[in-house]
Amino acid sequence: MPKLHVESDACFLNIPYDKKFENLCLAYVVGVTAFGFIPRATLGVPRHTRRLERIFDLIRTCNVSVHDLSRIELDRRPPRAPRFNMPFELGLAVAWAILNPKRHAWIACDAVEHRPIKSISDLNGTDFHIHRGTIRGIFSALCDAFATRPQTRTVPEMMRVYRLLRKAIPDLQKDAGTKGLFQARIFNELTVAAALLWEQQP
Repeated sequence: MPKLHVESDACFLNIPYDKKFENLCLAYVVGVTAFGFIPRATLGVPRHTRRLERIFDLIRTCNVSVHDLSRIELDRRPPRAPRFNMPFELGLAVAWAILNPKRHAWIACDAVEHRPIKSISDLNGTDFHIHRGTIRGIFSALCDAFATRPQTRTVPEMMRVYRLLRKAIPDLQKDAGTKGLFQARIFNELTVAAALLWEQQP
């Protein structure tokens, strides 16, 4: 397995990419940057036969990963099947952390308490961070998950940066020529904008 450069402050975000999750995606970007991390995601990873390897390489280059399992649900379009990308990528991160405990740590989140353990009983004993599907909930969950980080941020501070970043989205989308958030360019620009907003905070 080839060696990769590990970014000490990079955080792999394993979250759903759909319209209904946009506000929570934005909350994750704001929350992760609040604690000094640089968000990384599979957006922009080419959809070809080596996609899985590229995702695993992305996990390997981050020293922490955050996995949201709140949207593992049946697709309404036939054939109806659950979306297993998020738990599968969590599995990759768990395996990498077991093999390299000093190089990677993972955090798991869900909207409903006790549901993830019922779904994946092998993770029994894991402390899932429950956000109840709200922006404030995600901020609270990340405050708990990153309690040992040198940076100390509060939920009200995160809400303030979230609102500022939300106002900047139309201009960012216009520049990127897109109406959504789940494209590589707009995601990267959001992460940069969030970091700049945090630098401007007192």
